[in-house]
Parts: sequence; C-alpha cells; structure tokens
Amino acid sequence: MKLIVPILCMLPAATVGISANPVRVKELASIEGVRDNQLIGYGLVVGLNGTGDKRQTFFSAQTLANMLDRMGVQVTPTAILVRNTAAVMVTATLPPYAQPGTRVDIHVAAIGDSTNLQGGLLLLTPLKASDGRVFAAAQGPVVTGGFSAGGGAGNRATVNHPTAGRVPQGAIVEAAAPSVLDGDTIRLQLSRADFTTAARLAQAINRAFEGGVAKPANAGLVEVSVPPAWTGKKVEFIAAIESLTVEADARLRVVVNERTGTVVLGKDVRIRPVSILHGNLTVEIQTKYQVTQPNPFTKGETLATPEVKLGAKEDLAKNVQLKDGATVEDLVQSLLAIGSTPRDVIAILQALQAASALQAEIDVI
Repeated sequence: MKLIVPILCMLPAATVGISANPVRVKELASIEGVRDNQLIGYGLVVGLNGTGDKRQTFFSAQTLANMLDRMGVQVTPTAILVRNTAAVMVTATLPPYAQPGTRVDIHVAAIGDSTNLQGGLLLLTPLKASDGRVFAAAQGPVVTGGFSAGGGAGNRATVNHPTAGRVPQGAIVEAAAPSVLDGDTIRLQLSRADFTTAARLAQAINRAFEGGVAKPANAGLVEVSVPPAWTGKKVEFIAAIESLTVEADARLRVVVNERTGTVVLGKDVRIRPVSILHGNLTVEIQTKYQVTQPNPFTKGETLATPEVKLGAKEDLAKNVQLKDGATVEDLVQSLLAIGSTPRDVIAILQALQAASALQAEIDVI
C-alpha cells in the first residue's frame, strides 16, 4: 500500500479584468422586444433502414396510425410493426422579424429507442411557441453527421451521435415573429448589467444626439427617446446608435477551474503587499509481503509476513514577496519561478482572497 499526502496544494487561477478597448453598442446591448423565440414540435422520421423504434415505444406506432387515419387509411396501432419509423422532437429558433416564407434550420432528436436516424425523412411537423401558436412547419431529410454500423453487441461501430441531427433550412415560417418596436422610446438592454457601463452608454448617446435623449434606468437598461429630427426614421436611428462605441466596464474577477487547472491571466487585478511561504510535506507508506515457504516433506504452512516501511520528506519552504501594486500576473510569474504547479497557484489565490489581499472576486467554475 502506498499513500501520499500533500500538506499544501495550491493551483493557478484565471484573471478577468476590464477592457480598455471601446466596444460597439451592438455588442453591448440589445433592443427590448427584438429577440429570438424558441419553437418545438413532435413528429415522425420515416425511411430508416430497420433502426427505428421497436414495439416497446408504443407512441410512435400510435402516431403513425393517427397520421394514416387522417389520410383515409385505418390501422390498429397494436397490429403494426414498423421498424423504419422513429418518433422525434423537433426544435428551432425563430429569429426576430422573421416573415412568412423565411426558412430556418431545425434540430431533430429521437425520443424512443431508435438507434440511428441516418437517411431518415422528417414528415411535416408543426412547430409551436410556448403559447401554443404555430409559427413554422418543418419537413425534410435529416442530416445526422454520424453513423452506426455492424451487428450485435461487440460488433457495432458508432461515430458521433446518430440519434440526433438537423435539417438545414428545414422549416418554413408560417406566421410573423412576435417582435415589438413601437412608440417613441427605445430600451437598450445590456448583456451584462453594470452601472458604470450603463452610465457611459447614456453619455455616448447624448454626445452623439443633442437634447439628452438617453438616460440609464438601472444597471441593465438605458432608455432612449427618438429625437424629433429622427421621427419616422427609427430604423436609421437604431443603426446610428449601434455604431457608437463605448468603453465597457466590468467587475474584476479571478476565474478558477480546479478540475482542469485552467489559467486565464489579466493585468488589472491588484494584490496588496503580502509575503507567501510555500512548502510541501510528503508522507509515504509502503507495505510489502514476504512469503515464507516450509521445508519439503514437512507439515509446515506457507505464510505471508507484511513488512511496513514509513518515510517522510518535507521540501524546504519557498518565500515569495510582492510589493505594493503587484498584479496577479506578477504573482503567477513569481510562483512559477519557484516551481509551483498550476494547482498551487489556484490555492494560493484562494488563500489571498481569504486574507483580503486579493482585490478581486474569485469565481469557481
């Protein structure tokens, strides 16, 4: 038996700070009421080569029987065995301002015990929003991007994920997307709420358009009134706002992924004057069994005698001193110079935050 116990284990971390580069308003905010809408539907994929749902998935046979009944063919669901059909869920994203006739991509995923949707054809499937309204109709050949071949267990090869696929441009929009952009007030929603960024965004708009048309409502919303000179030209006014640039602000963070030891370094996080003492203690316990054999033609027994060895080794402590104004980058470079591992740096950063020496938040992902 071998047991190794590290006394001090510390890991590198990732630092995320603010960016000094101006960012377009289009990347910072979106227009309230102009958004995507999720659609979902239930349908059938036919034409499979014996890889469809089995008899245990009774709802696919029931769906097929109901579809045939609407076409004038009456069958009993329990009396049919169709292995070339699979029940699937169909999803799509309806973009804002999508008009009837617009085509969108759809995703198809098996919900029964079908093993492969390769080569299947999705039959006409209505796609509904959360309120039950039908906004699109989907149909077309399914592209899986993978395959499954072979016989029984142990003789089958599967590449990628053959039970889910997509139909490029497989849905046709039947009703206009519910996008709202009415009135003389435009509401800009920040993708990341921040009071400083909201104030800077309002100031940038007011500098570009006279009259104080913009005011921050809160950390995530800026309200903009359409100036009289832009009356009837709301689209052009929004385009002019989206082209403006703003220096975005963000809270200083140190992002830590202890599972992978990922390190993202930034130069804005400051560390107060601190001295770090770092060392390792390793305890090693080994157990070996010595086998004792009796002499020939005797009545003795074979015995296994355990032999235990205990050893301990402690590395010399290594000291790192940081002066006032030091950054996380300085800390990491100093720790790597004394042979610290990524996990050492992460644990040291967590200890620094506990000691109120790290002027940033630590996010563990």
